[in-house]
Amino acid sequence: MNTPTPKSGKGSWFPLASFVLLAILLANGLWLARNPDREKLPSPLIGKPAPQFSLPVLHEAGRLLSTNELRGAPYLLNVWGSWCPACRDEHPVLTRFAETKRLRVIGFNWKDEHADALRWLEEFGNPYFVVVADYEGKAAIDWGIYGAPETFLVDGQGIVRWKFVGPLTDKVIVEELLPVLDKIEKGR
Repeated sequence: MNTPTPKSGKGSWFPLASFVLLAILLANGLWLARNPDREKLPSPLIGKPAPQFSLPVLHEAGRLLSTNELRGAPYLLNVWGSWCPACRDEHPVLTRFAETKRLRVIGFNWKDEHADALRWLEEFGNPYFVVVADYEGKAAIDWGIYGAPETFLVDGQGIVRWKFVGPLTDKVIVEELLPVLDKIEKGR
C-alpha cells in the first residue's frame, strides 16, 4: 500500500506567510489599543484652515450648515456615532464641558443612521450647540478622521488649533484643550 506523501512546492509557504502577516496585524492593533500615545497622533491640519463642509443638520430636515457659518468664534468639533462605545464613555465629560458654555461644541455625527443618532442623543442627552451629519463619511476624509471619537478645536478664523484622538477626559480638557483655548482667547 502506498502512503501519500505531502506535496511540497511553491504554494506550501502561503499558509505560514498568511498566519505570520495576520499575527503582525493583530499585534499592531493590540499595541495601538494599549498605547496611550495613540491619542497624540500628529494632524497635518494643525495651523491650517479647517476643511470645508456643507452638511445636513441632524435636527432640522432640509437645513445645511457649512464651516463658513461657524467662523467668528472658536468651536470644538466632536466626532461621534451611536455605534461607538468610546463615545458613550466620553459623553458625560463632553456634556460637563459643554455646560460651561466656554465655547460652542459642534457634533459631527459620522456614518450613522439618522434615527439611531437621534435616539442616542435622546437617551444620553444632547450637549451640542448643533449636530451635523456626515452619513456617507465623505467630509470626514478631508478632516483626516479615521475613528470616533475625535475632537478638533477650531479658532474664530477657521484655523484648526488642536486635535485629540480618542475619548476626551477631564484631564485632557484641563491639561491640553484649555491651554490652547486660553491662547486663542488671548490672541496668540
